[in-house]
Amino acid sequence: MIVTKLPNPSGRQEHNARHPETSVQANIQPFFDINTGTMTYVVYKEAGSAAAIIDSVLDYDPKAARTSTQSADAVIAFVREQQLSVEWILETHAHADHLSAAPYLKRMLGGKIGIGESIRAVQGMFKKIFDLEPEFQLDSSQFDQLFSDGERFMIGEIEATALFVPGHTPADMAYRIGDAVFVGDTLFMPDLGTARCDFPGGSARTLYRSIQRLLALDPDTRIFVCHDYPPDSRGPRWQTTVREQREQNIHVGAARTEDEFVAMREARDATLGMPMLILPAIQVNIRAGHFPEAAGNGTTYLKIPLNAL
Repeated sequence: MIVTKLPNPSGRQEHNARHPETSVQANIQPFFDINTGTMTYVVYKEAGSAAAIIDSVLDYDPKAARTSTQSADAVIAFVREQQLSVEWILETHAHADHLSAAPYLKRMLGGKIGIGESIRAVQGMFKKIFDLEPEFQLDSSQFDQLFSDGERFMIGEIEATALFVPGHTPADMAYRIGDAVFVGDTLFMPDLGTARCDFPGGSARTLYRSIQRLLALDPDTRIFVCHDYPPDSRGPRWQTTVREQREQNIHVGAARTEDEFVAMREARDATLGMPMLILPAIQVNIRAGHFPEAAGNGTTYLKIPLNAL
């Protein structure tokens, strides 16, 4: 497994974000997991302050069904190096392409696991698909905090706002922190476009409208993506702006209409195979990253539903 602690484009280790309503600033440290193309972020004011971790990764070898914690351990090392106090472990949605390390990070660092309140709908759909145990609750009690649209919360002295941006799934949430917004799987870098919408409960039309909400933010608002799948011509990138997305995004830029986007997105999605890790990832991530209870022989099992997706 390869995880990279990334610098920012200016060469500094940290990004800096200022909320328009406050003088409190946030530093943003990205990590890139090359195996899943996932960006994990640590957001904090300064060394010794409170922090949030966004979209963590538990390493998973699909050939051996074996987990490891190298990606999460890199985040832990940075948090301890900076003497940060983790208050939040945030998920933008129930990911289909990687397993969440939230329970491991909570055990090692503390903090509350948060996600959007519409995760209940996703749990309901996938409980049926995976025929999960009767004891599996559909009330999202596996998570510590369920955010509603527009809900504000604090990361120490830094104010954050949860923004409901469904479409990729019915439960996607973006987090606006200072002049930055962490958009999950709504937008990719401008040269890659947008996320797929063909998972259960997804909708290209809904995604378009969610993206328009993000593109209505101040043009200088910095966007931090959850994934990057860099072409051979460049390395991984994780930061763009609302202005760049408006002007350059190959799927929604240049004033592409809703109907044009829906036609493009649905046609493209019809050609895509399922993500490599969707079957293990979804049934773990709807549990806030927890695994099912071990069987009587002490081994934990995940299910593979045949011909269900």
